[in-house]
This record gives sequence, structure tokens and C-alpha cells, in this order.
Amino acid sequence: MNWLQFGRLIHSIYGRGGKLPDLEWIEGLGLLAVKLGQVHALRIDFLEPEKCAHLARLYRRNTVLAEEDFLGLLRASAVPGFFDHFNSIEPAALASASVGQVHRARLKTGEAVVIKAIKRDLRAGFIADVASLRRLFRLATLVYPKLRQVGDPEGILGDIEEYTLSELDLRHEVAGQKSLRAIYEQHRDTFDLSGLVFARVDKPLSNENVMVSSFVPGRSFDELLEAGDLGYERLLELFHIHGFYMFCAGTFHGDMHPGNVLLADGKLCFIDTGYIGHVGPKIRRGLFDFFAALSEYDYPRCAAALNRMSERQITGAEFDAFQGRFVELYAGFDGATVAQVSLTRQMMRTIKLGVHSGMVFEKGIFAIIRSLMYLDGMVLRCKPDAVLLRDMRPFIGEFEKFV
Repeated sequence: MNWLQFGRLIHSIYGRGGKLPDLEWIEGLGLLAVKLGQVHALRIDFLEPEKCAHLARLYRRNTVLAEEDFLGLLRASAVPGFFDHFNSIEPAALASASVGQVHRARLKTGEAVVIKAIKRDLRAGFIADVASLRRLFRLATLVYPKLRQVGDPEGILGDIEEYTLSELDLRHEVAGQKSLRAIYEQHRDTFDLSGLVFARVDKPLSNENVMVSSFVPGRSFDELLEAGDLGYERLLELFHIHGFYMFCAGTFHGDMHPGNVLLADGKLCFIDTGYIGHVGPKIRRGLFDFFAALSEYDYPRCAAALNRMSERQITGAEFDAFQGRFVELYAGFDGATVAQVSLTRQMMRTIKLGVHSGMVFEKGIFAIIRSLMYLDGMVLRCKPDAVLLRDMRPFIGEFEKFV
């Protein structure tokens, strides 16, 4: 993707007139273009809902490799003797994402499993595209320095680069699942995590390019939302469990979009765990205090909690001015449904207000905000008349014991 193509991509996303972006063309530009489209699918804070819903199809609309191409991929990149362990590998793909493809299979032990393989030639093209855009962004911020403060395009690009490169090495997915499972085992007797299950990874058959894990029968939240089959109580259960990982453990699934959560026999299963988010105690406690206060619509306490999270805290008249603008920003938020006031829109405006007021936040905060954006987007698709902050209140007291 060159600079001209990037310009056309951004114009297709932000352009007015009701024309929706050409998803097939975006796919043809490469992995970075797909990731940029997916990121913008969350940006209901400044894009039309119809455009966001259209871009969200990039989570599930990806080129599917033919059977022979997939088998050739396995021959080239799997561990030696890989095929000797299988009775069968299904020819039709179970799923195909931007970086990998998944097929069902059966081991000679009789166990049903899935094989995930990274598609070829993605890494080099992605790295080259990131380097090209980084040069463009650096030039742009030299010409217009305020761009770094207002939009921080290099920071956003760096975030995309980090989690995508992590996805492209399946050893990170294996390690990510191990990390989440260890937290589960540590806390399962003191916090109700019974609604969560994990697939078993076959480590001897897995490497950086191929991963074999037990088959978990179920449908993704994205599929359920598309069909109108996802109940709101399931989304609250997701926040209950994922919120524990974020606010209490400080280690969590860093890319919790609706395609990465399965509903399997009434329980949640997290997949694609290649990118794990981490936040330190300061951000973890600060965000918890912020949302605890927000659930009670206590905006002065919210403003103070946000300031405590900042690497550079503001004081005196500077803080008083920020708090006044914060309260103005949240006018009309009390009791508002997600359709009336988007939590995503409020959070992005809140962080922008904090930055413009002189605050500086550590990088880990944005992984949590992205998770909350995903949740907000799912609620908008499932139950737009929900008052999400009010419905989150029962979990706050539970989290308090572990924060």
C-alpha cells in the first residue's frame, strides 16, 4: 500500500455522501489496510453507524485458501511428521481471518481438533507498509505538529503494528492462552469464572506458523449478533469475566472483538489470544475508580480518578478548568442508553480532553479502552436501549475486593 492508496483508503472511510468503502478493494491493499479498516469499525465516535457496521465485516470477510493451498501451507510450515498424527483434515475452512485460516481435523487418537495456519507472505508486506506509513506520518507531523497531540497517528500505527506482529507468530497465541488460563486457575475459587472455558493446545504439533488445539463447538459473538441470536445477558457476562482480567488481574485479552469470543455450550471461550494486554497497578486502579464513579454519575470523582492515572498530573487552576469541562462533557449522560450516548464516543472525548488539558497516559490504557469500545459496539448491535453503566454496577463491588 503506497501513500496514494492510503489517501484513497482514508477518503473512502471518511468521505461523505453515503458511499460505503469497497471491502474487496481494501482486502486487495494488504493486511495493514484490513487492520486500519477494522480499527475504524470501532470509531462510532465520529463515523456513521452504517459505515462502522459495514467495516466490521472485515472481521469475518477474508480471502479463503483453497484446500490444496491450505495443505501446501501445512507441508511448508508445520513441524516435521505433522500429517502422521491425523486421521483426517476437513477440506472446507471452518474460519478464515485476515492473518490465518482454520480447518477442523481429527487426530489418530480420535480427538476432534482445529488446525490454524498463518497465511504466507503477510509479514514482509505488512512491515513494509507500516514503514512507509510511518515515514508519511512523521512528515505530516513535521508540517503540522498539532497532529501528534490531536490524533497521534504514529501511536495508533504503532499499536496496530504491535498486535498484528504478535498475531503473526502463533507461539504468542499459545503463550497468551497459557497466561489467561493461569489467572483463571489462580482465582477460580475466589471469583466466579465458571462461565469461561479454554481449548487445549497441542504444543508438540504447534510452532510459529501452525497451531493445533481441541475443537470447541460454538458460534462467535459476531455470528450471533449478525443473526440476532445473542442475548444481552451474555454481553454482561463477558464484561463480568473480561472486566476481572482487566481491572483485577491487569492482564487480559488485548483484541476482544466479537469474532474472538465463542459461545460454547453456554460458556465463553476466548480465541486468537496472540495479543495480551498488560496494565500496571496505577492504571488498573485508576480506571476502576473512574468507572466506579462513572456508574454512579459522580463526575468530579471521575475527573480526579482520570487525573490520578496521568503520568503528569495537573493541579490548581489547571485541574479546576479540566474538571469544569469534564462535567460539561458529561451533561445528559445520566441514565442515557448506549444508542443515545455512546460509551466509545464519551471515552475517546474524555481521553482527548485529558490530553489537551496536559495529562499524559501510559500506553497500556488504550488496550483497555479498545476492549471497552468492543463491548460498547456489541451492546449497540444487541440492545441499543441498554443503560450499560447502570447494568455494570453489580460487578463493581465484586471487582473492588481484588483491585
